[in-house]
Amino acid sequence: MRKSIIKSAFCALFLCCTSALTAQTFKFAQVTDTHVGGSTGADDLRRTVADLNQQKDIDFVILSGDVTEFGSDEELALAKRILDSLQLPLYVVPGNHDSNWSESGANSFRKVFGGEMFFFEHKGFQFIGTTSGPNMRMSPGQIPRENLVWMDSVFKANPDASKPLIAINHYPLDSSLNNWYEAIDRLKTRNVQLATCGHGHINKLYDWERIPGVMVRSNLRAKDAVGGYNILTISKDSVFFQVRKPLLQTMDYWLKLPLKQLTASNNQQIKRPDYSVNKTSKARLVWEYEDHGDIGAGISADKKHLFTANTVGEVYALNLKTGKKAWTYKTGGKVYSTPMVHQGIVVVGSSDHYIYGLDAKTGQLKWKIEATKAVLGSPAVANGKAFIGGSEGVFWAIDVKTGKVIWSFSSVKGYVSTQPTLADGKVFFGSWSNGFYALNQQTGKLEWEWSNGHQNRMFSAAAVYPVVANNRVFIVAPDRYMTAIDLQTGKTIWREKKDDYRVRESLGLSADHQMVYAKTMDGELIGVPVNSENMDITWKAKVRLPYELAPTAIYSDKKLTFMPSDKGLMTAVLSKSGETAWQYKVSNGMINPPLVLKNKIVFSSMDGKIVMLSY
Repeated sequence: MRKSIIKSAFCALFLCCTSALTAQTFKFAQVTDTHVGGSTGADDLRRTVADLNQQKDIDFVILSGDVTEFGSDEELALAKRILDSLQLPLYVVPGNHDSNWSESGANSFRKVFGGEMFFFEHKGFQFIGTTSGPNMRMSPGQIPRENLVWMDSVFKANPDASKPLIAINHYPLDSSLNNWYEAIDRLKTRNVQLATCGHGHINKLYDWERIPGVMVRSNLRAKDAVGGYNILTISKDSVFFQVRKPLLQTMDYWLKLPLKQLTASNNQQIKRPDYSVNKTSKARLVWEYEDHGDIGAGISADKKHLFTANTVGEVYALNLKTGKKAWTYKTGGKVYSTPMVHQGIVVVGSSDHYIYGLDAKTGQLKWKIEATKAVLGSPAVANGKAFIGGSEGVFWAIDVKTGKVIWSFSSVKGYVSTQPTLADGKVFFGSWSNGFYALNQQTGKLEWEWSNGHQNRMFSAAAVYPVVANNRVFIVAPDRYMTAIDLQTGKTIWREKKDDYRVRESLGLSADHQMVYAKTMDGELIGVPVNSENMDITWKAKVRLPYELAPTAIYSDKKLTFMPSDKGLMTAVLSKSGETAWQYKVSNGMINPPLVLKNKIVFSSMDGKIVMLSY
């Protein structure tokens, strides 16, 4: 159906010989990768704003992502203050730095700037801007599912497909985005002239399935005295790109591109995702569900329903047998917290600054707790209590039935986005400020705190689900170290980094609790005995995936170990031999934490697909 719609649109464009470009000549500026919060980001942006205010012939400004360094509320507020002095219309989309490390769950960006995508017309041209993630999970970029739904609605509301269109995204429209083809297919139904991006910090020309693609330089000065941005001049038949050195000079154009009508002959494609593995898979599809938003949460279940959430802000239940939706509860912000069910209550955090307790049967609100910032952490539940961390430096223990706060620990450095691990009367978790904590489950008292010694918070062990075995706590982190910490004292037992096995944030425990599994960035699955005195790799699966970033935890049952990927592929490995039992590809997006049942597994992908497989 989708192919026929696209083909019809191509034919309409091809036959429309009266739709020649008649737009007026005009100029606009594209500023990108300002990284406010970095060493020179704020000063470089101030200089650029001052320069733009002196320009007499620029109609508007597009800021194409990575506005800030870490997406923090403080950095966003500073960027907004600087940009408020701009005297030209401004259109902004976020980049990966604004979303992946965002303490607000990418919720503050749209509040500060009034949105995260845009569409407008100017002098005969249409402009559309989309966000690109990755949101809160390290993976390839992704245009959110809700953005694609929005694109469809925009094009439906603006049916004249002959108008020239320019598309803006922070990422290139190629495999840097795991769903690049979904955006390209939509753009090709229009008279798309050009697509621009940032992200790479350089000026570069691309060909994105015959759509001219242009990456433009960062506004940062880097090794130069000043930074810079691009001025784009749209003439009757061409677009010119010139670098502007703020308050100094405008360089000669470095690129001239012809403007032309898109026709069916432009429909040359690069390789799309391949789902042929599913035809021969020993895993069988029981049911499939497709959300209208992204999913950045895991799944829990009782005997009748499973529970998850999306970035539209909805927490919902699906029938465990059929996959049909049973109920939905709408929060006021994006949800990345995995809803956990316990004693008939579903506990979940939201970026709207609340922790919710919902009735598992009906979805009705039983209680909610207000925080001062987003709650991105996933709860761990046991013995009538829920343990969950937020973005305000606080970690809570909550009575599941009543919603009463039993205790709170308010000395967390940075924000929490992980699910804690409960063991030995303690709760273990990391935060995005290089901290790692062990709290007493009964009192909330700090038992010990461990630090990796880094200054760069990107190296935090904050996304990993900690593994506890043999009186040790095991973690991995973006610094590529694997570490074993003494359960009682918090002292480092061993800490190793192997160039041949670049671990990152994906960790798990074998069903017999004898082996710690870790996924490497090279797509391998390795095993280290829990009683080893170093990173002694005694087991390795025979599968090897392409370059891998997904921080999703690894789960095992008695026979199989499940290896998630950032390309929507789930691999089941025989735990004893390391042989591949089966693989199944649900989408091209990152797989979230799965739910392992008896002879079944349920898992979702970041782009909104949920499947139940039997095996």
